[in-house]
This record gives sequence, structure tokens and C-alpha cells, in this order.
Amino acid sequence: MTKSTPIAWAALACLSLPAPAQEAPAAETEALPEVTVRATRRESPVGPVKGYVAKRSTAATKTDTLLTETPQAITVITNDAFEEQGALTAADIVRYTAGVNSTYFDSRGDSFQSRGGNPAQYLDGLLRNSGSYNTTRPDPYTLERAEVLRGPSSVLYGQGGIGGVLNMVSKRPQKTAQRELQLQVGTNDRHQLATDLTGPLNEAGTWLYRLVAVGRESGTQVDYVPDDRLVIAPSLTWAPNSDTEINLQALYQKDKSGSLIGFFPWKGTLYANPNGPIPFNTFSSEPGFDKYNTQQSALGYQASHRINPTWTVRQNMRVADSKVDYYTMYTSFTAVATENPPRPGRPVFDFGSNRTVVRDVGIQLNSARLSQLDTQGEARFSTGQIDHTLLLGLDTQHIKTEQSTGRTTSPGFDLYAPVYGTAFTVPVVAEVQPNTLRQTGLYVQDQLKLGQHWAATLGLRHDQAQNVTDELGNKAAVKIKSHANTKRAGLLYITDNGWTPYLSYSESFQPLTGTDIAGAPFKPQRGSQWEAGVKFQPLESRMLYTLAVYDLYDENRKTADPADPRFSVQMGKVHVKGLELEARGPLNRQWDWIGGYAYTDAVVAESNTKIAIFDLNGKNPTNLVIEEKGTHLSGTPKHMASSWLTYGIPFGPGRFKVGAGARYIGTSTDGTDRNKVPAVTLVDAMLSYDTGDWRMALNVNNLADKRYLTTCLARGDCFLGQRRTAVATASYRF
Repeated sequence: MTKSTPIAWAALACLSLPAPAQEAPAAETEALPEVTVRATRRESPVGPVKGYVAKRSTAATKTDTLLTETPQAITVITNDAFEEQGALTAADIVRYTAGVNSTYFDSRGDSFQSRGGNPAQYLDGLLRNSGSYNTTRPDPYTLERAEVLRGPSSVLYGQGGIGGVLNMVSKRPQKTAQRELQLQVGTNDRHQLATDLTGPLNEAGTWLYRLVAVGRESGTQVDYVPDDRLVIAPSLTWAPNSDTEINLQALYQKDKSGSLIGFFPWKGTLYANPNGPIPFNTFSSEPGFDKYNTQQSALGYQASHRINPTWTVRQNMRVADSKVDYYTMYTSFTAVATENPPRPGRPVFDFGSNRTVVRDVGIQLNSARLSQLDTQGEARFSTGQIDHTLLLGLDTQHIKTEQSTGRTTSPGFDLYAPVYGTAFTVPVVAEVQPNTLRQTGLYVQDQLKLGQHWAATLGLRHDQAQNVTDELGNKAAVKIKSHANTKRAGLLYITDNGWTPYLSYSESFQPLTGTDIAGAPFKPQRGSQWEAGVKFQPLESRMLYTLAVYDLYDENRKTADPADPRFSVQMGKVHVKGLELEARGPLNRQWDWIGGYAYTDAVVAESNTKIAIFDLNGKNPTNLVIEEKGTHLSGTPKHMASSWLTYGIPFGPGRFKVGAGARYIGTSTDGTDRNKVPAVTLVDAMLSYDTGDWRMALNVNNLADKRYLTTCLARGDCFLGQRRTAVATASYRF
């Protein structure tokens, strides 16, 4: 025992003694007014949120920060929001987010576009996937929230382009016992059973658990293509005191699907075909051969310990192994010189038929292993009148991808009257050079606050990356080392009436895996952005309104190789500027609203390549070569808007809610400005009833069952959109 201990105990004893009584005349005794004290639980930046609006997040700063004090455009989609909207995929979760285009319909992954780029997908702050076609798709039922961070964000995340970051947050163990059993049935013979169990394991509540599981058997709108899934996601939290918490997470997921897209030619999709439009259920592959089967196992943790009132240390880790078996047949990209006229290396009908196509037959056996570690130290202190939240971090990533592939062709397949079971040559599979990416990043960030009004965020990061393509056969190993410094800075002013204007600058750095047609690895992609905006949350209201305008550049972006569109080349520089408006929250006790609008102008500012395209004005399509500079990016609508509105009232012993939404996706081009994809407005609807332990809901997406195209590309193909789906859900909580 130290010398100061007896003194401390004596002082504590004195403070605990009753004060000496002092007598007072009865006439001077006066009753004090009753005071009611209500304890308000602080919202967790990673936990559940009631309603459509979250106040806090860690996505933009890796610290617990108010959204209104974040000098960057960020949207948090809560579980309540995407559950009411009937989200079946990660793409569905973000479809009512301003500026995010997620209408792409593909079993191989959830694709998004924001600000002319593809947001990097993260799970619990760590990269979820890298490369193409080597992992599973996230299941919305396993998620607590999704956070869309727009624009370059490499200071904290390292890997990422101008599209920003989509960070998905897993469901974590909760202190209050909650149990749910859910059944879904729907179109395309969908049958899904899911459960979510959580609560304490001991009386003290220091051990918590959660188990989320999903089992599904389903078809799709394309003949012979399933959408089956098995997910088991257990987690365990140990929190011995208020200063320490360790959350262990595991995941096993196995999906079974196939070829939803056939890379159908322009004729029959974008342009008229004498035989009519290609049916949306057309399956271009072969039953019994075709598959897109994925499997992933992951193990990780999030650990946090507060050393003292100033310092807190955190560490996040995850190791994930995944593999994909991909067998497919689709409209050929292979040139055929023996035809008259020669068939170009583009998706086209056999000349003169307008019915039959040559099919590429492909096999890919892919695997990936992602090992990641992110260690952070956070200090909260003051220097004079300035309060600081200082973050120091070191993260490492080790990503190894392997692939075996084979390809051949099969002629004479009729897309309008498919005949399956005819003989075709199964390609011989050969191993491709494995690729390993190692990246280490050191970052520092300081969030400064002066008084109640001024706040700033400053960040700096240094990355070192090594991209190695291993030696294989007569192909030599290729090693590329790169390094980069990225910066961010933001300034905002917090008014007393809920308005917060801000200005920010940020950069991105993204090492790219893979090689070009000559086997040369790709250079890292670089981006930079200026953004200005304002956030407004009215006093005594949970509604959150945001406005952002931005101007950004992106260098070394990959695009299809004009010589062979199965490979990629790197273009020069892309320039994107735009505006985003968003509103989210309760209008009153009955009405909830989500609204958004985005204007995006994305063009090629500098180009290293020209584009090989088709001239459709002649009898047969022929190749043209045009300048790429000045053209708009493919699949990037200039205008997008959405609105989702729900109305809820008490009804009998429960609560009845009706909701509807509309999504407008404006006109886009194929990347040459010659072929335009028409705009479309999609309507969604919802009915639900909550009573006691039960919730029953019906969600219908694309209510009018519109036929639409999500995008068309200069190489000659278009992608079909999702037709109407209806899903009924019954949830029992016990």
C-alpha cells in the first residue's frame, strides 16, 4: 500500500459521513420542487438504431463522431430502413441513397456506382473483397447498418477509389435478450428461413452471444439459375468492465447460383430486332454445366481497451478464405476471321440471322485469401481552448488470389428459341499466374474543436504496396512496388440552429490486382476531390438534410481493351463533378421519409486509348475507332432521384404501416456518347403489421414490372434489369 492510500481512504470516509445537523425553526422549513432525472442512453456508432436516422458513425473518421460534425458526405442506412424496404441484397440496401446507382442485376456480385466510381466494399471497417469473382455476396439479414462514405477516403482505409466506401456493419451481441425466427416466401419460388438470437450468457452480462443463420432455396427470373444460400454467423463478446471489450466473429457462407447475364447484343435489347426483344428469362448457358457457386469462411475480432481517460487502443482483425466455381456460356467476345464478313470480337448476332449467336464457353476456378489487421490508438485531450481527438493507426493487408481458367466457343445458339443439350466442347482448364498484394499503411488524424462552433479534421497517410505476379511455367514473375501519401482536410462551422456548412479535400490510392493483355501489372489508381456542403438537423427533430457539391479527378482507371474486351487497359484521367441532396427521418409520428437527388457529370478528361465501337448505320455492324477523350463514363446517369415514404397508425392491438417509393435512373451512355440507355422510373411498395411478438410484411419491388436496361457498353452488349419481385415475410420474436 502506498503512502497516499490511507490519506485517500480517510478523505473518502470523511466525504461519506453525514453532515452535522443544524436546527431551524419549523416556520422556515420549505419543501423543494420535485425534480425528475431521465438517463438518456448514448447511441452506439455501430449498434442498432430505431427508425431511419442514425446520429453517429465511425465510417468517416474511425472514431465515434456525429454525422453532423463529419466534413464529408455520408449516409447511414439503418436496419429498420432496409428491412421496411424489403432489401434482399446489398444492392437493395443502398438503392434509396442519393447518387448511388445499384440497379445492376448480376449473381456474381453486388455492384454499385457513386460519383463515377465503384465504392470499395468493407465489413466492420476491413476490406470485404478484392479482385473479381472470388467471394460471396453479403446477406442483409446479417447486417445492422450500412454506411455510404462518398468520395476518396484512402487516408483511413488505404484501398479505395473515388467512389468512396460502402462499410457494412455486422449484427453484434446485445445485452438484452432478443430472439427472432423469420420465414420468407416470394416470387421465383423463393423460400427462406432465418433466425437471429442474442443476449447475455451469464448473470453479470460480461459474456454476450449472437447467432444469425439464413437458409434459402430460390429460383431467379432467368431459367435454370438458382439463388440458394446457407449462412451461419456466430459472434461472442467479452466485456469484463466498461473499459474493455472483445468481440469475436465467425462466418460460414455457401451460395449456389449461375449465369444471370448473357452479355446480350444491342439488337434485341437497346435496339429493335425483327424477332422482338430478347426475353428477360433467357438462359444463354447450359443446364447441368452452368454454375456460379461460392463459399467463404471468415474469422476475426474487434478489440477495444481504454487505458485511461485520455488513451484508448483498438485492434480489428479478420482472415477470410473464399473460393468460386464459375462455369458459364454467353454471347461470344471472340473474333471469328473465317466468317464473311469476319465476326468482330464483340457480342453480336450471327450476321444475317438476328437470332443465333456464337457462345464463349468459360470455366474459372477462383480462390482468395484476405488477411487484415488494423491497430489504432485514440487520444482525447485539450491544448488551450482546442479539444483534440487524435487517431494514430497502422493497418496491413495481405491478399492472395489464384485462378485456373479455360475458354472455348460453341456456335449456333438461338437466343429466341433456345435448344439445350447439344454437344459442346468443355474447355481445358489451366492455372493462371497467382497474384499477391501486400499493403501497409500508417495514418494519423486529428479532429479539432474550438468552442461550440468551429471544428476541423486533418489526416495524413503513407502507404507502401507490393503487387507480385508469381512465376508460372515460361511466364516470369513480375513485381511492382508502389508507395503513396494521401491527405484529407475538412473544416465546418456548427451553428446554434442546426445548420453545419463544411468544406473538405480528400485523396485516394488504390493498388490494382491483375495484368493487361501483355501480362504487365496495373499501376495504382489515384484520385482527389474538393467538396463543399451543408448539413441541417432542425432543433427538436430527428430529420437530417444534407447538400454536397464536389469536383474530383481519377487517374489510371481500368477500361476495356479495344484490342480484346476480355482484358483491360488503363485510361488517363477522369473528371467528375456533381451535386447531391438527401433527406432522411421522421416527419412526425406517423410519417417517415427518405428523399434524394443527384446530378453527376463524369467525362474522360485525358485518354491513353481510343475506343473500338460499332457503326449500326450499315447492313452489318462494323468497327469504328473514336477518341475516348471528352466522352461520358458508361453507366453513369447525369440525373438520379428517389423518394420513399411510409405512413403508420395504430390498428387493433398493433400498428399498421404502408409505404411506397419511386426511383428515377436517368439516361446514361455506353461510354462513347453514341448509344444511350433510356431513363426508367421504378416503383416499390410495402405493407406491414406489427402486433405483439409478430411482424408480417409484403414487399413488392418494380411494382409495374417494367422491362429496363441497367447499362450498355461500347463493346456491344447490354444488361437487363430486375423484373417485379414480391416477398411475404413473417417474423416471430420471442
